[in-house]
Formats: sequence, structure tokens, C-alpha cells
Amino acid sequence: MSAQSLRTAAATAALVLLACAVSPVAVAAKQRPAAPNARQEAASMFSAERQTEHRGEHDDLLSAGLGLDGLRAMVPPAFADAAHPSAAELRRRALWTNWRGIADLAPGGGYGELYGSVARVPGREFSAFATLSGAKQPHRVLVQVPDEFDAKKRCLVVSASSGSRGIYGSIAVAGAWGLPKGCAVAYTDKGAGTDYFDFDAGIGVRADGTTGPVSEGGLAFTPSAGEREASKGVAFKHAHSRDNPEADWGRHVRQAAQFGLRSLDQAFPKQAPFTFANTRVIAVGISNGGGAVLRAAELGDEGRPDKSTHDKDGLDKHWLDAVVAGEPNVYVEGARPLYDYTTEAALLMPCALLHKPLGAMPVAPISGDSAESFCNYAAALGMLGDAAGQATTEVRAQAAYERMRSNGWSDEALRAGALSVNFDLWRAVAATYASAYGRFSAAQPPRTRNPDQPWVSYVYGAGQVAPGAPISERVASEAERAAWWSDASGIPPGAGVYLFGPDAAQAGQRLAPLAGLRELWNGERLSEPGSEQDAERGVALAAAQQRVRKGIEATRAAAPRKDLPIVVVHGLDDGLIPPAFSSAPYVAMARRSSAQVRYWQVRNVQHFDAFLGLPALSTRYLPLLPYIYEALDRVDAHLDQGQPLPADALIETAPRAQGQALKAADLAIPR
Repeated sequence: MSAQSLRTAAATAALVLLACAVSPVAVAAKQRPAAPNARQEAASMFSAERQTEHRGEHDDLLSAGLGLDGLRAMVPPAFADAAHPSAAELRRRALWTNWRGIADLAPGGGYGELYGSVARVPGREFSAFATLSGAKQPHRVLVQVPDEFDAKKRCLVVSASSGSRGIYGSIAVAGAWGLPKGCAVAYTDKGAGTDYFDFDAGIGVRADGTTGPVSEGGLAFTPSAGEREASKGVAFKHAHSRDNPEADWGRHVRQAAQFGLRSLDQAFPKQAPFTFANTRVIAVGISNGGGAVLRAAELGDEGRPDKSTHDKDGLDKHWLDAVVAGEPNVYVEGARPLYDYTTEAALLMPCALLHKPLGAMPVAPISGDSAESFCNYAAALGMLGDAAGQATTEVRAQAAYERMRSNGWSDEALRAGALSVNFDLWRAVAATYASAYGRFSAAQPPRTRNPDQPWVSYVYGAGQVAPGAPISERVASEAERAAWWSDASGIPPGAGVYLFGPDAAQAGQRLAPLAGLRELWNGERLSEPGSEQDAERGVALAAAQQRVRKGIEATRAAAPRKDLPIVVVHGLDDGLIPPAFSSAPYVAMARRSSAQVRYWQVRNVQHFDAFLGLPALSTRYLPLLPYIYEALDRVDAHLDQGQPLPADALIETAPRAQGQALKAADLAIPR
């Protein structure tokens, strides 16, 4: 598999979107006193503020002037100097990358014709680093203000990037819906993003996306001096900030909204001040971004019985007016968190997909290890039962399938999960989140026993690719490093950065780190203890598992504000974030708290719209984005005109035939 395929795989780890609409009546209903010190406190949160203009024939807010044809181009926009691209070139390429990583832009897929928009939207961008109290690293915030901003409606859409994407990771979701409607759109990378740091060169990413040495300061992500001295390769913020950013996703979203108001004040001083009391704010996101906006929905009320109009941070409790969350990665008490089912899938799913009655697509992991080798390894660990020890691959595949089914996986989720198997996403996600939850530093080669090192010492770096040979670690080139911010998805492998485990010749040895990641969830050795070294390792495992479990618990969602309209949309074929582990338990929890939640379940929709341009998938699955846009339209009408929120729906769809363009009837969107 080529490096470009790796980039495509890791880059399509999710979606994020947002929307907003306000009527004069609704705005009037929101007229409440603002907290006296909230605006002054908000100003101190932001640094490295920038403002840029995007107008004319070759630039705009939505696509940097590329339009639909430019976004469909198979080759990214070129840099005049590959090693020293300008900020404008990096922005254009980042938009190209994120559109293609989120939306199905292929001809016949319906984007720009049946749904969605890439219409030229001139305007201004305001950007900054934002810092949460107690965080070691900042997160990026960005606000797009269209020239045709509707000052009467005063609407702000706030969104968080899907997956671990950079600051433009929700452009196809929030930007595509909100900007053409005259809304400003605020984004956050929620403490993840593509601000990679090169330990070998001592170089990171500046506010404008260009690279610079740590000695100059002003970088978006700066590992500690000790880490910089001891480490090699590449660090990235989601895994190595030591902030466990997922625990603060809701606060990231709210800070982005605060920066949105601040930016509107600057853009339209005659209409200022823009406050939560007089500006409509709607949050929308998908995948990790969907989880982030649901976490934002719980902020401000926090279940306290007092009647104050402001929370403990001095912010309006009713700062948020509505939420649309698509395929959200959200964890509630009693459900399976992402790390649990991801580490299970990393070990068992390749084998389970060989169960012939399931009818899954062919399994060929880009890691190079066969699905059969996963069956053999799982059997050796005792994960498939005693009978599987000397059984055939067919028997082992059935055992893996039955175990995953008993743990809540549906056939639909398993079949779609083949995408994550083939593109090595389970390993990539598990390794990243283990490091994030445990707040571990980047692994230091040679690997050490430092308790701040990850339990499984994966390292990240540029790779030497040669036909017929394993990819080997090497120092990144200047041109590679210059493109990370625009081209990466926020989680390697991708953009020329690879995930390296311990060197091993045998498949079982290569797969052993996956067992180590699973051990961090269950706290038990998957291999038989024996030597004194094993006993010592058991003590280290207990300490590491405690750190990871503590980090996971910090991400648990609470109930949203009771009067907040929320629409959750999830494809029933989602194989990366199955609704049974996320949306379904969240909706049930929220309703037990009397929240206003509507739930759309959509058949034949999986997690990655961007893959639907592949012929084998276009006839099997439908895109998620049309349902997100429709949910935003319905929320807009509810807030603006008092129309009822959409009813719950189980949406029966019809995948299109081979060679046929997508039709409205195929989507069966509720009306």
C-alpha cells in the first residue's frame, strides 16, 4: 500500500459539523444579563491572534478558491517551494485535505448537487491559540466571518474537528452549512490537530502553519525540555500533550464559541458587543467532534440546584441554543468506552471477518500481517476459548466472531469495520488514546522503564519505504516536515509519519504490542507470567492501567441541559464508533434526565463518507452528511420559527445501483 493510501486512511477517521440560525423573536428571548467579568477573562485565554482576508477570484472561506472541481483533483495544490510553503499555500492545501477526508466529493455521489455546498464565500478569518486553565498545551481556535454575515440574525455555529484533525477538520460540516447562510463559524481542534513536533530537528508549527525552531517560541505544541533532549522522531499533540484533551472537549468547544463572539466584536464594532445573551449559538460535530459538542451540552448547568443564570466560570448557563451530533464518540456510565472496544477490535476483528457467513469484504491489513496470523495469535493468548488452541482458521474465525457479537458488535458494524482493519486504524487509534489517557510522554528510544513512558513503547517518525522491505525509521526531510500541518490527519500513520513498534521477525511478536494495549484496559496479562521479570512487569502494568483508566473516566459524559434541543444522528452500519456503544446509551441516559433529545438511526450508513468514491463501497453505503445538514435545517426552523423538532426515526435507505448517481429517494430523509 502506498504512502498516499496511508494518508487517506488515517485522514478519514471522522466528521465534524455545525449550524446556526436566529430570529428576532428568538434573540429577544435570549436577552439576559451577561456575567460582568466573563469578557475580560475570555480575552486572557487567547494568544497569537491573527486576522486574514479571503476574497477575490482565487480565494474564499470554504475552499480557498478551489471550488468543487479543485477539491476533486487527485493531486493536492502544489507549493512553490516544497520546503518553505507560504501560510496561504498551507491553508489552501489544508482545506483540500480536510474536504477530501470528510466528504464524498466523487461525481455521482451527490455533493454540491443533491446536498451540500462549496459556493464561494468571501470573508475574514480570525485565529488564535486558546488555553484552558491547567493545560500544558494550547488548542487552536479559528472563526470564519463571511462578508454577508447576517447581523440581524446574529448566528454563530461552533464546531470541533472530527477525529484528531487540524483546525479545518470540520469545514465540510459546519462551514459548508453555516457560511452560505450568513452565519459565522467557530472551530476548535480540541487539543489534538496537526501541530507535529520533530524531535530530531527541534522544529514545530507556528500559528500560521509554517514551521519554526523551538528556540524562537510561538509554537502550537512544544514538548518539555526533558522530552526534547531525550526523544527522537515525531510527537503529536493528541497523544503527547500530556493533557488528556478528550476530558476537556466540551470546554474546548465553549472556548471556541467565546472566541467567536470576540471575533464578531472585532469584525462588526458597530453591532458589538456580541454576547451569549444576544447571539444564537448552535454546536454541531461528527465522530470525535460529535462527542465534543455533546460534552459542551452539559456545561453551564452541571446539575446544580441553584437558580443562578451563570455557572462557576462566570459564563451564561444558557450559552448554547441547540446541538446536532453525528456518529458521536461519547462515553456514558455503563457503556463501553472507545478504548475498550478499539483494543478488542485490534486483536479480534481481523480474525472475525474471516467468518464466511458474515460476508465481509476481503481482509488485507496494510500492516502486512494476514488475518490468519491474528487468528493464530488470539488463539495462542487464549482469547478464543480452549477449543480454538488446535483448531482450524475457520473454527477460530467463528469463535472470534461469536465473542465480538456477544460483546455488543452487530453484523453491520463488523462488516464496515473491515475498513478500519485494512487501514490499520485500530492499532493507530489504540496507541494514540493509550498515550493520551495515561498522559504519557513520547516514547524515548532506546525504550526506558520511566513510569512516564507509555506501557507499549510505540514511536513515531518518518519512514524509509523500499519495495519488499519493512518500513524503517529515519529522520524527516525539510519538505516532509513542512507539509505535516496541511496534510496530516492528527494520528499517524499518514503524511509520511509512521507508527513503529518493537522490531520483530515473527507475526506473534509483531502483534504483541496490541495485547499490551488491551492489557491497559483489563489490567491482566494476556500471556502467562513466569519469570521474575514478568512479575516486575505486572507491577508496572498495574500502575500504567490505573493511569489509563483514570484518563478514560475523566471523559465520561454527563446529562445535557434539560431545555437544550439536541439531535443525534448515527449510521447503523458504523464500524468505527458503533451506535450500540455510543449514541444509543447516550440518548437513553439523556432521556432519563428529561433532556430534549431526538435520535435518527440510518441504515446503510457507515463512518467514512470519504471512502464512498470507491466503487465497492458506493453501492453498499450512503453518506452521513445529508442527514447532518437536514438535522441542522430542522433545528434552524425550530429555533427561528417555532417548528417542532424532528421526531425519532429509523431511516430505511436504499443504496444506489452500480453506475447510478445518488438520488434523493435513496436517502429517504424524513420530512
